[in-house]
Amino acid sequence: MTGLDDLKIARAPLQTPRRAPAWLAWGGAVLLGLSAAVYAGWPSPGLPVRIVTAEAVSGSARAGLDATGYVVARRQATLSAKILGKLVEVNVEEGQHIAKGQIVARLDDSNTAASLRQANALAAQARTGLANAEAIFSRYRRLRAQDAISGDAFENQRLAYDTARTQLGVAEAAVALAQSYENDTVILAPFGGVVTEKSAQIGEIVAPAAAGGGFTRTGIATIVDMDSLEVEVDVSENYIDRVRAGSDAHVRLDAYPDWDIPASVIAVVPTADQSKGTVKVRIAISAKDARILPQMGARVTFQGFPGAAETNPAVQVPADAVKIAGSTGTVYRIADGGDRVEARQVRVGAQAAGTVTLLAGIAAGDRLAAGDLARLTDGARVRPNP
Repeated sequence: MTGLDDLKIARAPLQTPRRAPAWLAWGGAVLLGLSAAVYAGWPSPGLPVRIVTAEAVSGSARAGLDATGYVVARRQATLSAKILGKLVEVNVEEGQHIAKGQIVARLDDSNTAASLRQANALAAQARTGLANAEAIFSRYRRLRAQDAISGDAFENQRLAYDTARTQLGVAEAAVALAQSYENDTVILAPFGGVVTEKSAQIGEIVAPAAAGGGFTRTGIATIVDMDSLEVEVDVSENYIDRVRAGSDAHVRLDAYPDWDIPASVIAVVPTADQSKGTVKVRIAISAKDARILPQMGARVTFQGFPGAAETNPAVQVPADAVKIAGSTGTVYRIADGGDRVEARQVRVGAQAAGTVTLLAGIAAGDRLAAGDLARLTDGARVRPNP
């Protein structure tokens, strides 16, 4: 039998590991370096971007500048009375056409008429007194020339005559004042137009200014001269350099969006609205039409301003294809047949409905990068975003 001492596990002798040959280690290092160099020179996939194409803009839109505003009347008046009084007659209604000088309303003139009669009576009395004083003074003048009366008597009569003349002047001035008050009871139309609002009725009290806590009316009716209608729009400060007095434009009313109304620029009001960053522009409406009413909303398209040259037609691109900075911007044009972008400066026009009109810098058919342009730089490599 074999004893426990005879049971042993045979172990192979330990061997020292062999070192790789030196040439093999150097070869691996060289291969790794070549791989890194090749990878560094291999084209990168590029930044993913959406690729859009610039489209030509024709017609009036090529001017590239729109503004919104309202139809306003240059001649509009709310008629009132110069004096406090009760209305006894109102001769107008809304929508009525009236002529210049037409009687719009009358006030109760019972007091003013009585004052006028009194002033006329006093003036008549003063005329009589002057006539008597003049006759006596003429007789005293002859007597004085004959040395038939004293100098004191003559001077006293001269004083009486001068006093009578003064009294007549005062009386005539009172008549003129009373007549003016009487005239103020009649309210006349200062110009021809259309009544757009009737504010007071017969029996109401009207005055130039309402008394506090009362029901006094300050206006009787509002008249608008329809021949003075024009459009006022607010243009951004960034684009106001493109608007010139006398340049052509066309107007579209919100109520009639398919109706192009010829117009022209009257003036650029020389002040800016600090809160809105805009400048007011007045637009003359060439066509006179009963459909054009005050306070209608309107959109004006300006034409022929500097920068919209015929040799360089405007193009339209999506808003996210332009980095806008005021009236200029930057786009990234994709090189023809390549995958790199070229940064170009452009002149920015109108912006509406997610699109931007570019007036200079690129041409129709140019391919542009769109999307997150903050990551792009001139010469960057891009690839279409699937």
